[in-house]
Amino acid sequence: MASSSAVLALRSASDWWDEVNNSSMWQDRIFHALSLLFGLISVVALIQLARIECRVPEFGWTTQKVFHFLNFLVNGVRSLVFVFRRGIQKINPVILQHILLDLPGLAFFTTYALLVLFWAEIYYQARSVSTDGLRPSFYTINAVVYVIQISLWLVLWWRPIQAMIILSKLFFAGVSFFAALGFLLYGGRLFLMLKRFPVESKGRLKKLQEVGYVTTICFLCFLLRCIMICFNAFDKGADLDVLDHPILNFIYYLFVEILPSALVLFILRKLPPKRGITQYHPIH
Repeated sequence: MASSSAVLALRSASDWWDEVNNSSMWQDRIFHALSLLFGLISVVALIQLARIECRVPEFGWTTQKVFHFLNFLVNGVRSLVFVFRRGIQKINPVILQHILLDLPGLAFFTTYALLVLFWAEIYYQARSVSTDGLRPSFYTINAVVYVIQISLWLVLWWRPIQAMIILSKLFFAGVSFFAALGFLLYGGRLFLMLKRFPVESKGRLKKLQEVGYVTTICFLCFLLRCIMICFNAFDKGADLDVLDHPILNFIYYLFVEILPSALVLFILRKLPPKRGITQYHPIH
């Protein structure tokens, strides 16, 4: 009897899932909800950028300012993509659809890689190790990632076969995996280094918690992205690039971009002091 009830419940859930996925009304509602959430995060990032600029205008484009500007840009573009998702799905050639859906994900990688760079600089400076090579490495890694992805898009445009689509998605999954490792490596190192110092002040404890929380959130976010994209590459039922998987899209973007971005922006909401900022690094 219990087994029959479980089977009926599963069938009912499956019917509901299929009904929502195949409903144009629910597709539009879910994609517009995603657009609204991305738009809110974009506005929050812009407000925080303006607050930081008002507090320390003399420092130019610091890592913190660039981080918030990229958050504003990435989430703003995501919001527009989901507003016009139905129209984007009709764009030809199909490669343009892939670019519009995947490019914000690459920019998301660059945005959060800035945190890895920032923490790596703090870690090596604290150990009196030269940080001269970190920024060139950051720019080189990002350039290589974008060049490879653009090359894959061009090949996909020239020969749009399933194998190339899978390869493009697997490359993106690999980028996400190495981003997760970057957070684990440098966020973990910085956390352990801070933990070794006596926590004699509330500010030091907050910094320790900040690094720990952001490291955990970003590591899990990029690891989950990697796993989901691998499923997306090989399982048609997990395809995120189609209109009739709105629930899967909502779950995916909620957990790999929206929630992580909202939590990180909340954790890093503290404004820098007006003067004597030694941990601030302009982007040259």
